[in-house]
Amino acid sequence: MNEDSKDGRPDVAIGHIGLKVRDVADVKQFFVLHGMREVFARDNFAVLELRGGTHLVLQALEDGETGKDICDFDLMVDDIDATYQRYLDDSRKLSEISRGDIHDSFTVTGPSDIQVRITSSHAGDRIV
Repeated sequence: MNEDSKDGRPDVAIGHIGLKVRDVADVKQFFVLHGMREVFARDNFAVLELRGGTHLVLQALEDGETGKDICDFDLMVDDIDATYQRYLDDSRKLSEISRGDIHDSFTVTGPSDIQVRITSSHAGDRIV
């Protein structure tokens, strides 16, 4: 970390994460319902904002292209149990919560059959 940092946060962050999906509108709606903010959307492209300013960029799969069933990233939340309940209330297919030494986590199946791992945060009050 840069010694000159005035607020104690690290100097770098993930700017953009890309995800190719079959149905951009469905996946966008899913992520907005569960806490992301829509920045921009078209039929085959959307940008969603996460805490800290990271953007999730959704793009439609090209003809003949196949998507991944599992996201290459996880989503971190402060309250894993409340988040689990919110996905249950949305009638989503969920794994059980795995309780770990550092993180608790579960996997949720969303639109386009994507599987997203949801992980508990351990950053506490360090997050600004």
